[in-house]
Amino acid sequence: MEENESSQNETEELKASVNAREFIHNIAQRDLEQCLFADSLVTVSDSGRELGDFSVSVTKASYNEELCYLLHANSHGTIDDVPCGTSIVAYISRKLEILEENHHEYVKLEKKTVDRKIHIVRQDDQLVVDRVISEREEVKAQTHKFPLSSLNGFVSEASNFLLLRIMARQKIVPENMTFLSLDADSMLSKSVYKALGWQKQMFGEDLIDIFGIERTISSANHYSATWHCYFMPDGHLASRVQLGSPAVMKLLHLPFLQDGVEKDKIPVFEKKPLIWEEDMELYSKFLDRKEELKADYSSYIRQHPELKALLADFLQFLLLRKPQDVFSFARDFFAPFGSQSPAKSEEF
Repeated sequence: MEENESSQNETEELKASVNAREFIHNIAQRDLEQCLFADSLVTVSDSGRELGDFSVSVTKASYNEELCYLLHANSHGTIDDVPCGTSIVAYISRKLEILEENHHEYVKLEKKTVDRKIHIVRQDDQLVVDRVISEREEVKAQTHKFPLSSLNGFVSEASNFLLLRIMARQKIVPENMTFLSLDADSMLSKSVYKALGWQKQMFGEDLIDIFGIERTISSANHYSATWHCYFMPDGHLASRVQLGSPAVMKLLHLPFLQDGVEKDKIPVFEKKPLIWEEDMELYSKFLDRKEELKADYSSYIRQHPELKALLADFLQFLLLRKPQDVFSFARDFFAPFGSQSPAKSEEF
């Protein structure tokens, strides 16, 4: 495993614009309360073939006894017949500050799986970003630390979803909205938001006006990534696409709009057979849980080095004796250890 720890000295040269900093400063609690809902879209190809799904939800939460918001975003599917996915779980303060964020991406190729995990957390007066990339047996780890004093106007991938919803509900993107964000290499970069204006889109038999917002991240190595997102009048996401990608995330059915804009409809959910191995979201959760358990077990073993010695002694003794009844042999072998445990006090 390769490890690297660095601090980005050039953060002092990167600053969010005055308009961007003022926009975050002026966000009221009511603006955030109106963004507590879930979006669910379908990922489709240029030909209209369904490739996967995308969802993002925001709810109230608590982090270290601080009232905040919990954001959970998932995107799973196949692009060019290659399974891939992204999941984000983050705790966000009322000023869109990241308290803690976990970002997991994977691409499952035929002979290998590329896995990228990013953990962001506030520690004292710094924002610590741990980045781990796994490819076959090779694991690369990096740690970046950014002084909080240099992150005024910082917007992460998680807080970006909330910021977009607020702008969409206000139906305007002020001029010169340049924030700070992290690029694909977890380095500090500029993130620019622009209005795309209004357009009409059909949802079934309904023609709805949707408002577009463009977001562009320009990295330090001159690579940029741009997304176009369109929103319903109440902030629900209607479509999302990264320019250059062969896939588009689209809303197929109208959600229940919050401000009385939507017709009173009862949603219909079709039953589908569940094969968890083929479900990208469930398979991703399985992999996440597997890694979580492995880390937990490894931590326990490191904290109890006597465990390895005890098991080694047992296996060596077992192979020397080669008993027919392994269970009885194990019971007799470990019986003395049971007698060494402190006796329970008698109850009177």
